[in-house]
Formats: sequence, C-alpha cells, structure tokens
Amino acid sequence: MRTGKRRRPLLRSAAAVLALVTAAGAGLSAAPAPARAADTVRGLQWYLDTLRISEAHKLTRGEGVTVAVVDGGVHAAHPALRGQVLKGTSLSDAVPADGRSDPDREAGHGTKMAGVIAGRGGGSMTQLGIAPGAKILPVALGLPREWDIAGGIRWAVDHGADVINLSIGGEGSDPQVTEAVRYALDKGVVLVAAAGNRPTNRAVPMPANIPGVLAVSAVGRTGSLWSGSITGPEVGLAAPGERVIGPVPPPVSPNGYGVASGSSDAAAVVSGAAALVRSRYPDLDAANVVNRLIRTARDRGASGRDPEYGFGTLDVLAALTASVPKVGGNPLLTGASPKPDAAGGDEGDDDGDDGPPVTIGLADNAPIQLGLCLLAVLLIGAVVVALIVVNRRAARRRAQAAPANRPPGVPTPGYGQPPGAPSGYGPPPGRPAQQHPYQPGPAGRPAAPPPYGGQGLPPPGPGGRPGPQPGGPAGPPTDPQR
Repeated sequence: MRTGKRRRPLLRSAAAVLALVTAAGAGLSAAPAPARAADTVRGLQWYLDTLRISEAHKLTRGEGVTVAVVDGGVHAAHPALRGQVLKGTSLSDAVPADGRSDPDREAGHGTKMAGVIAGRGGGSMTQLGIAPGAKILPVALGLPREWDIAGGIRWAVDHGADVINLSIGGEGSDPQVTEAVRYALDKGVVLVAAAGNRPTNRAVPMPANIPGVLAVSAVGRTGSLWSGSITGPEVGLAAPGERVIGPVPPPVSPNGYGVASGSSDAAAVVSGAAALVRSRYPDLDAANVVNRLIRTARDRGASGRDPEYGFGTLDVLAALTASVPKVGGNPLLTGASPKPDAAGGDEGDDDGDDGPPVTIGLADNAPIQLGLCLLAVLLIGAVVVALIVVNRRAARRRAQAAPANRPPGVPTPGYGQPPGAPSGYGPPPGRPAQQHPYQPGPAGRPAAPPPYGGQGLPPPGPGGRPGPQPGGPAGPPTDPQR
C-alpha cells in the first residue's frame, strides 16, 4: 500500500507538470503578434500574412508566367512595377498604344490590380505582389463606355497570356464576350473575374457570370465575406479584398499608393495565385489550374459550393503543395467532370513529386482554438490533482479508523486469539472479572492483558507457537500523516 509520503512527490510532480503546461499554453495564446508598422506599404499588406505568401515564395514566385490585366491601363513607371510590365495594347484613344499608361485619375484601377498581382517588392515601402516573378501584359480598355472586353480577351490570348485578370464588369450578357471567353478556354488560358460590388451591381456581372470564368468574391481579415461583395451561384472562390493597398498613378495619390476594398482586389489576388500554380506546374492545363485553386480552398459558409464563398477561401500554399487528382475538363463548366480523370493520377511535377504534404496553418480562429486546448489541459490537470487529494484523504480516514495504540501483547484481530474472551476461561471464584482487553482501564489507561492458565502469559499464536510477548511490537507502525 502506498503511503502519504510517497504520494507527496507524485502530487508535486503533477503540479509541476500542470504549471509547465499552463505556462506554455499561456505563451502560445498570449504572445504578441509581430510588430507591424502601419505607415509602411508592407505593414498594410495584411493579406500576405493571411495567405502565407512568404512560404509560397520559397516554392515559386511566378517566374515564366504572363498575366494580362484587361482594365483601364497600367502606369508602368510606378516604382513597384518597374521592369514588371510588358508592352501591351490599347483599345482606347485615351491610352498610348502599348497600354503602359493609366488615365484613371480617380482610382488608378488598372495600375493597382497590376501591383497586387506582380508588384516587385524589395522593401517595406514597395508593393510586393502575389506573384512578383510574373510579368504583366496590359490591355487598356480606356473609359467604361468604350470597353471592348471581347476584343481585349482575344488580344491577350493571342499575345501569350497564361492568366487573364478581369477586375471589370457590366450588367447582363454579351454574346461576343461569351465567345471570347470560350476562345480563351479553348486556348488553355485561365480567366479570373471580379464578382462585383454593391451597390454598383445587383447580381454577378459579365464576364464573371460566364461559365468557365473563375468569379471571385471578397473577404475581410477574419475570412468572413466583405459586406460590399456581390453573391450568387456563379461565385467560385473567395479571396482577400477588404482594405487592400496597391500602387496608383501620381494624380490619384501623392505617395503613389491607395487603399480600397472590392472584389476587384480579390480577383487580382486570385490571378496572382493562378500565376504561382502555373509557374510551379507548367505542364498543367487551365482546367487543372482552376481545379487546384478550388479543390484546395478552405470551405466556409454552407458545406460545399455556396453563393458567398464559392468552393471556399483561397489557400495559396495548399494549391501549391497538395496532391490533387486531375480532371478531364474545367470544373466550372456545366457538364465538366468533377471527378478525377480516369486515366490520370495525381497532378504534380514531371517526376511525380508534388512537394511536401499540405501544411496546416493557423486558422482565423487560432487564438480561440489555442484557448480551448489550454482550457482542456487545465481541466485534465485539475482532475488528476483532485483524484490524488481524494485518495490521500481516504487513506487518512482509514488510518484514523484503525486502533493505533493497542496494549503490548494484544494480537491484531484476525491473527491469534479473537477479540472476545475465550469460553471456559472466566475469573476464579472471588475475583472480579477482568476487563475486556480492548476496553480502557482507569483514567483511560489500557487494560492489562487477560491471564492465560493463571500464569499471566499471552495466549498461544497460530500453530501453538507463543503469541506476542509483553512489551514486544504492537503491529506495524502507522504514519500519523495518513
């Protein structure tokens, strides 16, 4: 039987372990976030951390991929875009023929989209794009009333675009734009479009509403849908779009940067992610690039595809590392096979190595999860300590219930003579009866042991051997602390 003295080290060890786990858990949940300078461009690029872009850039930066920005034009002289913008085209009289100018004096919309996709980075005051190794192919449409979206898509396809960003939109439908989208899909180009903003649009606009185009809604820092984002069954993916910083022409902002919210920014983020996937897996066709993006998305909202998040929120690192089965057609097209291609295995590099398995990062509610884990550890530790204390108290009660001070020579019950006086051994005539050996004597003193055969000897023990001698040990010692 374990004694209280042996329990105390156990109690102390349990308390020490509990204290260590508590301290470790508190460190995980209470450690301050890395310092961020709010007055720097990098400090305002919160979405780079959410998407774990620094880890993605260890795998690829988008080298060898061309992203066409079909928009108002791109201010190629911006420090964040120097060397990033190829000679494009202009379908507007307001923009030079190569498309490397932005006449938008209110938002510098095309310039900002180009920066979000492929800003070259290089310092805390220079925009870092999702795919800084990619190149921008500007297709300037000029003012909205002049837009020739169909012409812009076709020109981009014919001039080497691997991804086309369409952070633009219009109400209804246009057969020419639909035909241009089909042309691009047939040529193996990934098309990414903004799902639209309230109150400008009442439904997902064209070209995002055309089958085969990856329509993107906007989410905020928490991963929840941005309140201004349009929703609808055409939405295929959600990405950061709330308070996104980007480069703009000098007339828009003296410091060269602007912060705004919208599904346009979310679409630019996804276009950058598509460029990363195309760079890492150059042999994948457009259908499987899109499939990687939607199959690795983090499901939010209703289970499966829903009108707010589509297939979920963008997970760039998973799209670059996960083992994703091939598909036989664009999963966004009606009738396309959503199941793996029967003839193909997993997508990946030529040597069959998809890189490391998907790493699980901290979710948006990571502090809550850490807190719950810490609470569970504390509860388990408390239960262990309580059980030890209860067992110790029970042992003390048992020790107190047992007779601790038997008179010398009196056997323990169950060993030798039973506690009652044996029959046939009463007192001689004329003598007072002896007290029961377990009754207290005068003034609380223990009674003398009963005589045996008139000789004052202790009764025999088991097997006829002499019993305990007077003055001998009275049984095993007991711990007074039990």
